[in-house]
Amino acid sequence: MTNKLIQPNRRTLLKGGLAATAASAFPLPLYAQDRPLKVGYVSPQTGPLAVFGETDNFILDGVRKALAGGIQAGGRTREVEIIVKDSQSSSSRAASVAAELIESDGVNLMLVTATPDTTNPVADQCELAEIPCASTAAPWEAWYFGRGGTPDAGFDYTYHFFFGLAEALNTYAAMWNRLDSNKVVGGLFPNDADGAAWADPKVGAPGLLPGLGYDLINPGTFQNGTDNFTAHISAFNEAEAEILTGVLNPPDWNTFWRQARQQGLRPKAATIGKALVFPAAVQTLGDLADGLTMEIVWAPNFPFASGLTGRSSAQLAADWTAASGKAWTPPLGWTQAIFDVGINALATASDPDDAESVNAALAATDIVTTMGPVNFSKGPFGRNVSITPLVGGQWAMGGDHGIKVDIVANDFLPDVPLTADLRNLRDI
Repeated sequence: MTNKLIQPNRRTLLKGGLAATAASAFPLPLYAQDRPLKVGYVSPQTGPLAVFGETDNFILDGVRKALAGGIQAGGRTREVEIIVKDSQSSSSRAASVAAELIESDGVNLMLVTATPDTTNPVADQCELAEIPCASTAAPWEAWYFGRGGTPDAGFDYTYHFFFGLAEALNTYAAMWNRLDSNKVVGGLFPNDADGAAWADPKVGAPGLLPGLGYDLINPGTFQNGTDNFTAHISAFNEAEAEILTGVLNPPDWNTFWRQARQQGLRPKAATIGKALVFPAAVQTLGDLADGLTMEIVWAPNFPFASGLTGRSSAQLAADWTAASGKAWTPPLGWTQAIFDVGINALATASDPDDAESVNAALAATDIVTTMGPVNFSKGPFGRNVSITPLVGGQWAMGGDHGIKVDIVANDFLPDVPLTADLRNLRDI
């Protein structure tokens, strides 16, 4: 949990004797409800996690165009203002800008993306201030349990949609099962919120991989930014681990993978969360990226479209490439999806100026986004969480941008077609 920066919320204060005084001293204008509905948006646009926010400006441009005429909310047309803040890949910064959006900007709704380092502190601030908040782009266990949630006690104002560790590891195993291996997996888990979730003995890799037929070797956690992985590489070589997995920031994975190849570690598969999902990060490895595998939370051939902008997944990717000259990247899908969810909540709230009404609408979300269906009542505990589907991907050299993604496992989303067979890293 992050340090709490928010003071008791405004509605709590007004329940006391301040209500009448505030009303008489500061009379509200008759049409105060016509002020813009304010949406706060926080993501890591700079720092080591900046690849998560690479598409923010592109998506925001499309969202603002879709909202140019306002939305129908509470029986009238309302303007929507989006206020963007950069977490700078820092948890303390994320908490600080969330507090600013709540206290200074008076947002009606908070949206936040990209790893527990940003999603969790922002959600904590919103829960404390009783401001509805939707988040994505972090495994749901890292968001839910990482913030102190339990199966019996969740949250009142904060909601999250993304895959879970079971979905990720089942997708990983679906890829690995296509190989002839000794089923020994070396694990790489940093000392952060993501690493803690993935290394959890019950809901993480140690608890789930044995049931999928794989043995995990975990030499211990490491600090983000480390420059020496010799101990982990030696442990994996000694255990003859033929598969690698884990969740790393892109710079740390690049450091590890270069050192691993230099020190003779030759796995048959290396399937890494977070670090390997972004073309911009993977391209820095050059030929060493060939054959690496990862989960895919969104791709241009996903059979889903945005209800807000009307763009299909294929059109979203094509428009991005035309505008940026870059290959498609998964943040396109989840950043569009968070605005699909958020604007839907404002539009369906009976009173979009009232936090409780917006919160009720957010809790009742039942829509299809670019990432797939989002329905918080159908999550693990019937509240707060909606799980989105995955496919398995493998990087290959070639294509218009020098590197491309092949879909090599679609066991849990067969509507996304396979584009290649999984290749053994030792054959590359």
